[in-house]
Amino acid sequence: MIMRRIDSALLASALSGLLLAAAFPRPDIYPLAWVGLIPMLMVMHRRPFAAGFTAGVFFFSAVLYWLNIVMTTYGGLQTFFSLLAYLFLVVYLAAYIGTVTWLACRLKDVLKLPYLATVPFLWVAFEYLRGTLLTGFPWALLGYSQHNFSTAIQSADVTGVYGVSFLLVSVNCTIAWMITEPRNRLAWLGLGIVLLMTGTHLGYGTWRNSQPVEQRDNKLRVALIQGNIDQAQKWVAENRQATIDRYKALSTQALQQPSDLLIWPEAATPFFVQDDSGPAQQVLSLPEELNVPLLFGSPAYHQLDDGRYEYFNSAFLLSEEGRTLGRSDKVHLVPFGEYVPLGRLLSFIDKLVVGVGDFSQGQIRPLALNNNNIGVLICYEAIFPHLARDYVRKGSRLLVNLTNDAWFGRSSAPYQHLAMVKFRAIENRIWLARAANTGISAFISPGGRVVAASPLFQPFSLNGVIGLGAETTFYTRFGDLFAYVCLGLSFAFLGAMFFKRKLSS
Repeated sequence: MIMRRIDSALLASALSGLLLAAAFPRPDIYPLAWVGLIPMLMVMHRRPFAAGFTAGVFFFSAVLYWLNIVMTTYGGLQTFFSLLAYLFLVVYLAAYIGTVTWLACRLKDVLKLPYLATVPFLWVAFEYLRGTLLTGFPWALLGYSQHNFSTAIQSADVTGVYGVSFLLVSVNCTIAWMITEPRNRLAWLGLGIVLLMTGTHLGYGTWRNSQPVEQRDNKLRVALIQGNIDQAQKWVAENRQATIDRYKALSTQALQQPSDLLIWPEAATPFFVQDDSGPAQQVLSLPEELNVPLLFGSPAYHQLDDGRYEYFNSAFLLSEEGRTLGRSDKVHLVPFGEYVPLGRLLSFIDKLVVGVGDFSQGQIRPLALNNNNIGVLICYEAIFPHLARDYVRKGSRLLVNLTNDAWFGRSSAPYQHLAMVKFRAIENRIWLARAANTGISAFISPGGRVVAASPLFQPFSLNGVIGLGAETTFYTRFGDLFAYVCLGLSFAFLGAMFFKRKLSS
């Protein structure tokens, strides 16, 4: 009897987790996200927390499998400790989904609220919390699964990615309700509401896609350089000259087509260009030699009054005369990748990134090129919607993502990363240029369309003409208001449930 109960509840939930994972890159079968939660929703009343937790374990285990590549191949962790850290993160993330299902079941028991009235709001609330608490990890939010379904994601300029997640969960809840209670009049009412919501949502996407949002009066000719430098060799001092030579050769090749800006990826120069060294001088003199401004990633430092140094993961912008126009430092650092949280307490743990010491946090600082501000998102920053929004609100007319996805190897992660970056363009209706060390480098339109992209793990140059400027979207003005509403309603549900229980006791 116990085994049958486990089989019918937890196995169905595991199936939901795997179906949702298959909706993400890769295999990227995005329609599965519209129905993937149904098996779990139909049985979760039997195991309120365990059902959601199990779905989460299978989902995150499948989507984030590449973390083991990062930690063992490049981070130097032994397989045992890599698996331990991986499982710890999976369990932590799965607990968010488990909490959603537990709360939804309790609300149904106490307040008689159907899942359709609670799960979508709870799901978005906990996705938002997952992207915020403990520095945040908003990787693989459900809405990102629809990155290739352009009509379904245009609403991100209003609700952010959270509105897409809300719609997907609502459709899943409606179908599950109709299957389990086909004669319930309330279920039919819910079906009508969700059909109206889906029609409105897709109608807005259709209208948005028909608008000439990708055209801009001011244009910029950009050349993206993908160096494809082996991560294991990147910080070896003897390889610096070969790295410079490769970027110089690719840049010269790209500039056979006229360009207004040359962009190299994150940490393209594995040395300090602030130093008066031979390699630094070669890079600083290149814009004048090629007669084009250069934006590139490099570590940077700042000496404090007490003689100590702060280090930054930075982007430098040089004019065509080789003059430094500005520096933008990474704001949202990767814990255990670029710094060790609670470093004094965890001094026995070393960070995974090879290179300089722990990085310090920077500030939102757009870079100005010919009176046009550029907002630079360095690597991991591109998965945080508020950072792109902050750059646009500070006047950025172009977003640039400098990244080094070599850490991910030939896994699904580079494709997952690119899928999330598309939403930053839609949310703010702005062009986004992405330069990656090993790929995927790309030009992304304000409608989230990948206009041109590079292959993975090949030295490559990519030329494109992009527009300057951003619309003042609802999302740009009000940010994650939709997520705040869902969070507020979730607290209201909890308050009503505890008040009801207190009256009953």
